[in-house]
Amino acid sequence: MRYLPVLVALLLAIPSAHAVDWSADSAKSKLRFSSTAEGMAFEGQFKQFAPSIRFDPSDLASARFNVKITLASADTANADRDDTLKGSDFFAVERFPQANYFATAFRDLGNGRFAADGNLSLRGVDKPVTLEFTWVAKDKHATLDGSATLNRLDFAVGAGDWADASTVAHEVRVSTHLDLTQP
Repeated sequence: MRYLPVLVALLLAIPSAHAVDWSADSAKSKLRFSSTAEGMAFEGQFKQFAPSIRFDPSDLASARFNVKITLASADTANADRDDTLKGSDFFAVERFPQANYFATAFRDLGNGRFAADGNLSLRGVDKPVTLEFTWVAKDKHATLDGSATLNRLDFAVGAGDWADASTVAHEVRVSTHLDLTQP
């Protein structure tokens, strides 16, 4: 029994896997989207988004992603399109100023690739969305590059007169690059 304190001290000294909190560098991180309108491809980005990331590849059970997106920050470098996106037919930013992606289930896809299974809340609609991403970490720095494809009509974005896929494609590709550090 006299060795019990030494055994407890040794067990406490063994490092255990645990999810790590990461902070995103807003100047280097991007949240982009792309689609087509009237047969022409376009790209845009959300200039304001706040990711909260807890991730360690060896402890996926404790991982969490929470990304808050300011919809009025959508920018496609086309003022008319941006105004339309922010209006009531698309994002309806007056009524729904923010979208939120929250993931709590993660899968290892191998070779540094992972999948985050979560829910996107947009225009008051919650739907499952899987983000596939790569994770590269060294010391206290990491990069996450990921993408997901969603159907805008699942979230009532551009319904009504805009619902025809020949006018605006139903599929929207969302991609992200996060430059992360441990606080």
